[in-house]
This record gives sequence, structure tokens and C-alpha cells, in this order.
Amino acid sequence: MIALIAGCGNPGPAGPSAEKSLILATTTSTQDSGLLDELLPAFTRDSGWQVKTLAVGSGQALELGRRGEADVLLVHSPAAEEAFMAEGVAGRRLLVMHNDFVLVGPAADPAGIRGTPSVEAMGKIAAAQAVFVSRGDDSGTNAKEKDLWAKAGVTPEGSWYQSTGQGMGETLRVASEKGGYTLSDRATYLAQRDTLSLDILSEGDPGLLNVYHVIEMTSKAGDRVQPEAATAFADWIVSPPAQQMIGQFGVAKFGQPLFTPDAGKDEAALGR
Repeated sequence: MIALIAGCGNPGPAGPSAEKSLILATTTSTQDSGLLDELLPAFTRDSGWQVKTLAVGSGQALELGRRGEADVLLVHSPAAEEAFMAEGVAGRRLLVMHNDFVLVGPAADPAGIRGTPSVEAMGKIAAAQAVFVSRGDDSGTNAKEKDLWAKAGVTPEGSWYQSTGQGMGETLRVASEKGGYTLSDRATYLAQRDTLSLDILSEGDPGLLNVYHVIEMTSKAGDRVQPEAATAFADWIVSPPAQQMIGQFGVAKFGQPLFTPDAGKDEAALGR
């Protein structure tokens, strides 16, 4: 399901300025965590560009870019992104920020994963055939989940393994209702924690790093792409003011930032 979020700010009077609008395809975590509600009004104010957001899984966001149906992408599925960049239809791919993934589940923890490393935890969930709720939507989170299952030597199947085909917020809700486990980005979990009966049970592995990039689309992807819009957004989100906003997001409400700004950093050193 694609969630279309209308542009932020007032559209202003009719005329050329009202038509200055770009399409951002991004992972649902940036929407469900509330980050875009902070960033996009500031971007519009600073640049004059209105933003129409397509909140989907990273795989779907890349596909929208491939079809020329988005001007710029904000995604978190590095392996898929690298393959996408090799196709030659995109411009720059810039490091923006990171947070991490966490394994969450009911406080009773029927599979006994509390405090165990993520790969071991996945093996325990499968062995116990405890309910696991997957996004199943080709998102960056879904890609990370598949990677963890593979490292655990597990092919998840059976009635205990359930898929929503939905975004992170909805998947967390289903896992909470079913008393199941799921993999979530930390930001979306913290943003919705008060509505969930789920605890963080496994966290902190270097392998749970969750890295976000902005990708500019070019006219090679299609005539509808606005390269100048892509450049405007990419330049802005890695700028010091935007990076400062990212670093402060969540501190007032949760006592910790939900994302760590990374523009200009050595990506290979992240999470060390």
C-alpha cells in the first residue's frame, strides 16, 4: 500500500510558485517515526519546493525511481541501492543518517530471546515456532530480516510466520495484537511504543545498523523527473541545518535522538 502524503506548508497563491512541487519516495519509517513532519516544512520554507511524499518500502521506492515516478529517494536498503545505482538512471547517492534495528516482542518472551544476539534470537524464535510478524514488503527492514534468517540458517515457514505486506507502523500494531515478535527500526518503535505491548528484547549488534541515503533521480529514468528538484532536496538534507534537525529529532520526547546525522562521514566507520 502506498501512502500519499500531501505537501507541507500552505500552497500559496496560484501561479508558477504553486506548481513548484517534487515527489519524494521514501521508506515508511521516516513517515511513521514523525521525522518527515519535522523536516519537510523546513525544506519547503528554505527552498520553495512543495513535497508530495510516497511512503513505501525501500524496494518500492527504488522501483518508483526506476520508473521515473519520483524525483528523489530517501531509502535504507544498501545492497539494493548499490544494485540500483549500477543501472545508471540515478545521480548522486549521499549518506544522510543512521539508526538501528531492534527485535521486539511480548514481555513474556516465549522464545527466550531477551538479551541474546540477533542471529541467535532468530534461531530461538524459529525453534519455538513463536509468532513472528514480517513486513513482507520488500522494504529495507524486510531485507534485513531475511538476512538475519539466512545467517541463522532458518527458512521461516509455517503458521507461526506471518506477513502483513504493510509498513512498519502497521506491522508493529499487528505484532502487538498477536503477541508476536518483529524486527523494527528503533525510531518507529519508540514513536509508537506507548500504543504497543512490545518490549525491545534484542539490540545493539553491529549487524543491526540501519543506514539511510538520499538518491537523486535524473532524466535518464524518465521525462517526468525533475533533476533540479532532486538536487535541491539532496543538497538540503545533507546541509548543516537539516543535519542538526535530524540529530535533535526525538530528544525532547524520548530523551534520545531517533536518528544520528551522518552527512560527510566515512560510511565504513559507522557503528564502530
